[in-house]
Order: sequence, then C-alpha cells, then structure tokens
Amino acid sequence: MTYIAKPPLHHPALARNKVGYTRRDYEGKVSTLCAGCGHDSISAAIIEACWEMNIEPHRVAKLSGIGCSSKTPDYFLGASHGFNTVHGRMPSVLTGANLANRDLLYLGVSGDGDSASIGLGQFAHAMRRNVNMVYIVENNGVYGLTKGQFSATADKGSKSKKGVVNADSPVDLVGLAMQLGASFVARSFSGDKAQMVPLIKAAMEHGGAAFIDIISPCVTFNNHAGSTRSYDWVREHNEVVNRIDFITPRDPITASIAPGEVVDVPQHDGSILRLRKLHTDYDPTDRVAAMSYLHERAAEGELVTGLLYVEAGADDLHAAQHTSLRPLNSLGKADLCPGAAALEKLNQRFR
Repeated sequence: MTYIAKPPLHHPALARNKVGYTRRDYEGKVSTLCAGCGHDSISAAIIEACWEMNIEPHRVAKLSGIGCSSKTPDYFLGASHGFNTVHGRMPSVLTGANLANRDLLYLGVSGDGDSASIGLGQFAHAMRRNVNMVYIVENNGVYGLTKGQFSATADKGSKSKKGVVNADSPVDLVGLAMQLGASFVARSFSGDKAQMVPLIKAAMEHGGAAFIDIISPCVTFNNHAGSTRSYDWVREHNEVVNRIDFITPRDPITASIAPGEVVDVPQHDGSILRLRKLHTDYDPTDRVAAMSYLHERAAEGELVTGLLYVEAGADDLHAAQHTSLRPLNSLGKADLCPGAAALEKLNQRFR
C-alpha cells in the first residue's frame, strides 16, 4: 500500500514541541523498504531525535548516495532540504553545501556499500577534515539492491543466505573514522532505539564530524544463521560500553551518581554529554585507548556499541579554514569579488 500518500491532516490533540511541530511533521513518505528492515528503525530514531531537539525541519539538509540506505532520507523530515547524490559522492557534495551555508544542520545518510566501497575515499576526507555533519552509515553487510552479495563491511568467515563464506577481511568504518580524526565516533544497533536516539541527538549538537555506524540487519538477504549482521547475532554479541544522556543548555544539570560511574563531556554550545559507564575502565575521550579496546573486543567476537570516542570542543572545517562567519550564500558581490588587490594578497600566501 506504499502508493497511498499519508494524509496531510493531523489530529488536533497531537503533542507539539517547543517550536510548534508535532512528531508527524518530521516524517516523510511511506517507506518502500522490506517489512522489518532495520533502516526504518533508524529513520524513526532520527524523527524522534529531531522532534525532541526542537529542530525546525527547514533548517536541516539531508544528503545521501545510492543504495537501500540512501533511499531512507525520503522517509523522514519531508519538509527539509534534500539531495540524493551519485554513488559514494555524498560526503563531497555535503562538504560543498556546508561551506556555502554553514547555518544548516547537515545530515548525511549512507550505507556500507556507498561508504566502504566506491565512496571510501570520500568518507576518509570528510572525516579528516572534520566537516560539521552527522554521518550515519546504515550497515547491513550486503548489497541489498543487487540481491545480497557481500559488502566491504561483511566479516571474514560470515555466510551468505545461500551458504557462501566470505573470504575477504572487512573494512572497519569505526576504526577508520577514529584513525582519520573524526571527533565523535559511535556505533549502535537498529534494534536498540533507546541507544540510537540520544546518540543521534548528541551527534547533531557536536560541532564537527560526528560518525555513527549503525548495524542494521537486512531481513531479506542477511538475517540468517551464519550472518554476523543478523538480529540474533548482534543481540548475542553486543557489548555496550556506556549509556548516553544528552543534556541541552536549557535543562538543569543534576546528578546523583557516585564518582567513577559517570563522565560529563561539555560541548561547544554548552550542552553536556553525560556518559554512564557500564565498563568503568573505558575512557571515550582517549582515542588510542578506545581503538585498542575495540580491537580487543573484536578479537573476542564482540561488537562494541555506544559512544566510542568524543573530543570536547573540537574545531570543524570552518574553524580550520577561517571561513566567513556569514554563510557564503548570503554575501553580496562586493564581498565575494573584492577586486584584484585582494586576489593578489591571497595568492601571495601560496607562493
């Protein structure tokens, strides 16, 4: 029944957030994905996070590439700006848009094929430049649109639906993001909404490259015995290192937690990431230690989820390049073309 449009009328009693929107206002079209697809749960978490954060939909720019995951921006924030790029090129298009208009919230949605194969180079440069964006990879380990071949993130030794064993080593996007300099790195599971929503909220307020790898089982091609991206396997091997609370500057900050069980990480805008440590020896502010921990748990066959690394007060691409505080799309001709003398002064910096 996906050809039937959602009714435009809302029940008058629906709850509204502080900017006057109902949760329905953050929805998009009816999903055409398979029933039970983890990607739809991620869309629901994005909708919930934006509604709770009182974000005006028209202040969001959502971009994607190609694949099942890249279809999902059509299913949330229908009143926001949107651009579906070619395969693997979402990060560079988003970077250009971000440089032109820094006032929007940029949400990039991709998949394991889109980011770990053809778009791997694009992913790398967005991370190392610390582009101010939320980068979500909906990771199911298969190419769902082309009948379930292994993707670059499929674990070595995992089996396809037809019993074929994957002989290639996986691309670990979380490890790459940490190594390349991303200032916010997390992993979650589409079956854990309680974990996804606060992670997405924190990523949206981070102020730098915020990467979230979300394991999202493909119910058609990769939800069987032998798969390491199935619902059952992830639930059995999930190692959660922390639970996150996101506290906005408008809310009072209170805590009744014993020392050593909580870590408060202030963000650039005054918001607080409050991490309730389930593993007291895990430090999400130590990049090297976090990478070592992930490798240790992977060797034990565990999939670590939660906020894996965060750098408080990180500078984004605009700060590094000393760009105009005003969005480029709001500048006049005199500002954009200041004349030959200004151009000559600029060129002197490169000689």
